[in-house]
Amino acid sequence: MNRVVPIGRVAMPNLAIVVLCAVAAALSLTGYAQEARTVDQGVYSAAQAGRGQALFRANCAVCHGAELKGAVGPMLTGDSFTTAWAGRPLSDLVDKIEKTMPPQAPGSTTRAQALEVAAFILQFGKFKEGQADLSAANLPGISFPGTPRLAGAVGVALAPTANLAQFMRSVTFYNANVLLNVQVKDPGAKKGGPPIPFDYVLWGQWNYYGWQSVDQAALALVETTPLFLVPGRRCENGQPVPVERADFKQYTGELIALAREFYKTAQTRDAQAVADMSEKLDMACANCHRVYRDAATEGAVRTDKCIPSAVQPAN
Repeated sequence: MNRVVPIGRVAMPNLAIVVLCAVAAALSLTGYAQEARTVDQGVYSAAQAGRGQALFRANCAVCHGAELKGAVGPMLTGDSFTTAWAGRPLSDLVDKIEKTMPPQAPGSTTRAQALEVAAFILQFGKFKEGQADLSAANLPGISFPGTPRLAGAVGVALAPTANLAQFMRSVTFYNANVLLNVQVKDPGAKKGGPPIPFDYVLWGQWNYYGWQSVDQAALALVETTPLFLVPGRRCENGQPVPVERADFKQYTGELIALAREFYKTAQTRDAQAVADMSEKLDMACANCHRVYRDAATEGAVRTDKCIPSAVQPAN
């Protein structure tokens, strides 16, 4: 039921309204200035990092190494780590620890423990200590310093080899289906035995299974979908991929954004929440396919297309 506000409380002098708005604005700006920080501005305490170190040694070191230099799991220190996390919110790291670590028991880590492990990772990485603990209340607004690394920054030239259909069938189609498969197979289900007789493809799916495979599929789509726009790639029918067209760029961007949303949702380890996104993925693909993939009929012959029929070149 909506709360009814007495009429008498609404009629305030204009001056009072102005003063209240000014105070609210000042508090808002002050709060924002306090929240918008980077991890090198003392966002955790030494005591908290000490508690996190004990947790890390007991639960994380076996995969990430005692010196955080990686083993089965990735490095959590050094240039590779800071580059990978540059510009990203610290909450993403805390969420990942809480929701997905350790891999053999996702969801067993509390929020408080995740914050303490994150504090230890920051301390080990020589990020400045502060006076207060990192908490759920002050976590929003804290990010890693720097900006995300841009594609091609390492000077590697991207030259397309596969046509767009080959690329999508080998990369996009497979990983999209991993995400769609959450509708019919719970990623949290108990892992079965290895494939018999042995099969390398089935073994790969068995080895990297469940939620790990869902995470990897979403990340693969985030990383590879921008390759749709590499100049020089051809469609299956030999037409150039329309990388300069605004709508093709839009469809590509929408798939990247959706893949990021899938990854974020997957970190909750809520199979139903991920499955509920399947229709969005279907629509994202269908919107582009209707214009650029679905075959055009020429008499009794169906020919794949890669540019809208309205601008098809004359034979």
